[in-house]
Amino acid sequence: MFQTSFLLRNPHVQTLFATFFRKDKLKKVVEEAFTLPDGDFVECVWQNEKPKDHRPIVVLFHGLAGSVNSPYIIGLMNALEKQGFASVLMHFRGCGKKENLKPRAYHSGETGDAKVFIEHLQITYPNNPLHTVGFSIGGNMLLKLLAEWGSDTPLHSAVSVSAPLRLDICADTIEKGFARVYQNYLLTPLKATLLQKYKKFEMEKYIGRDEEEIKSLKTIRAFDDAYIAPIFGFNSSQDYYNKCSARQYLKDIKTKTLIIHAKDDPFMTEEIIPSEEELSDSVRLELSEHGGHVGFVAGTFREPVYWLDERILEFLGYKSKIK
Repeated sequence: MFQTSFLLRNPHVQTLFATFFRKDKLKKVVEEAFTLPDGDFVECVWQNEKPKDHRPIVVLFHGLAGSVNSPYIIGLMNALEKQGFASVLMHFRGCGKKENLKPRAYHSGETGDAKVFIEHLQITYPNNPLHTVGFSIGGNMLLKLLAEWGSDTPLHSAVSVSAPLRLDICADTIEKGFARVYQNYLLTPLKATLLQKYKKFEMEKYIGRDEEEIKSLKTIRAFDDAYIAPIFGFNSSQDYYNKCSARQYLKDIKTKTLIIHAKDDPFMTEEIIPSEEELSDSVRLELSEHGGHVGFVAGTFREPVYWLDERILEFLGYKSKIK
């Protein structure tokens, strides 16, 4: 179980340290655009190169407004390579370098793109064991997808980190206190990406909001009401949250799954934490007192230890050698 020093226990220190002070880089990547059934695409990034042997493949899903440049993605990809894994990040639509071809983007419960990409990997690399790791909303999406697959899963194992298992509670929590800093940090790129779509599509026709209305949005919930709900056919943000929060689906998961969560996650409250009765026999919940949101930094300020990478590797079946 995760433990850290007294000086690193603050949830905001955990969250911000892992986001802004981790300086790892990817030495070499292979980028590809994966075409989706609706004619759009997602941008996928392989660490180093695509596998030419039977090594395990780990598929990564980033958090809200994340990308291959997110420190937690870079750190884990480097750690996986050291242990002999191939890894690939699937960007959600609109999170890569290129503009997408459709007015829609992605959300916490939209599993279709991930499903077809993983099934493509299963066909392309039939002898390579497949694993997945999802962070934050990528973790919520992953858990929902695992439940949809049930016993027909193509995956050997899955890890979900800091997932907002009750989206409504998270949307409310992030509007209060210091958490509003995180909300503004996330909302800025979301609005910018959406405003870019107005230059290419008749977005006002699709969602009933003009550009000025989008610019004036102040909360994640307001963004979800203005864009996510109408573009994906939900009645409202609350309807979206009710249908896409992964907590209600955990009992249906048949893939070996680890959920890593900190009680002090500043993006949400302890209300989102499921009981043991809500978990299937395939799901293990590891709940720590500290860790923040996608933080889990042990060691010291001068010599941090990124425990998350070590725990994920251990769960995948490989004892970490990371120093």
